[in-house]
Order: sequence, then structure tokens, then C-alpha cells
Amino acid sequence: MEMYNNDNDQVDALKRFFAENGKALAVGVILGIGALVGWRYWTSHQLNTARESSQAYENAVSSLSSGKPEALAGAEKFAAESKNTYGAFASLELAQQYVDKNELDKAEKQLNQGLAAASDENLKSVISMRLARIQLQMKQQDAALKTIESIKGEGWTAIVADLRGEILLSKGDKQGARAAWEAGAKSDASPALSEMMRMKINNLSI
Repeated sequence: MEMYNNDNDQVDALKRFFAENGKALAVGVILGIGALVGWRYWTSHQLNTARESSQAYENAVSSLSSGKPEALAGAEKFAAESKNTYGAFASLELAQQYVDKNELDKAEKQLNQGLAAASDENLKSVISMRLARIQLQMKQQDAALKTIESIKGEGWTAIVADLRGEILLSKGDKQGARAAWEAGAKSDASPALSEMMRMKINNLSI
């Protein structure tokens, strides 16, 4: 450590320090201020973008109730262009519209699109369950089994087991369906779902 005899020595040392390091300090301060300004701008931009996406989603979805072709086209455009949670929600809404019209191929397309846009694991699980059910309706049992394999989150074990049993039964695999329902009934199933799966097991022997 450098020793100073008096205040003048300290002042001289400070002068030397700033003479030698002043430019670096100035750059550091400028970078620090720039980073702070940049962070605030980015945060503000993200909030504005989220608000705009939310409003656009509300507009697109609320217009679907009109039943007009242009409303459907607008919602499809929003869902296709919004690679985020709002786009995934829009795809879910559109898929339901197509299910109601019995246009299952279009519903499947929307759900696959929503699955690609979603980042939240629970939302992905919801979309995957709906997609698997539609694939089952379309007699695409193998595709449906593959779809539910991606559902791993907590709370989904029993629901997935119930659907797996339905898919396997539709393929004529009663033994596989029984095993799926038995596993589901022993898992984290609600009392109602557990009872329903046990009823399905009993019906297999009829």
C-alpha cells in the first residue's frame, strides 16, 4: 500500500490515478449508463409488445363469435404470425371452432401450430391432450400415442393414462387398455376419474 506523508501527497496520487485511468473510468461510466438505458428501453419495449399482443389476441378471438369468414381469416393470420403464448391460445380457439364444424384436419393443423408457438409446459400439455383426442377421432391412434408421450408434467399422469387406455382400446388392445387404466387409477387421479377408469376396466370383461 502506498504511504502518504500529507494531504498534498494524497491529492497528487489521486491526480496521477485519474491521469492514468481517467479514460477507462469515463468509458466504464458511459457503458454503465448505456446498459441502464438499454435495459430500461428493452423492458419498456417488452411491456409494450406484450400489451399489443394481448390486445390483438382479444380482438382476433372476440371477432370469431361473429361467424364471419373475414373474422376467421383474421384469427388464423394472427395465430400464424404470433410465435408466442397469445398465438398458441388463438390456435386453441381456432381448433375448437373447427372441431365444432367437424373439420378435424384443420383443428389438428391449428393445434400443431399452437404447440410450436407455446413455451409454457402446462400449456403444451393442454394442447397435446386436445391434439391427441382429435387424432383419436381421426383414427390416427399411433399419432395420438406419440403425442401423449410428450406430456410429462405433474398432475397429468392419470389423465394421460385414461386417454392412453381409450386409444389402445380403439386399436383392439384390451390388455393394453386395462394396464393403462389400472395404472391411472392407482396414480394421482381424482376420485371421480379413478372411479371412471375402474368402470372402464369392469366393462372390458363384459
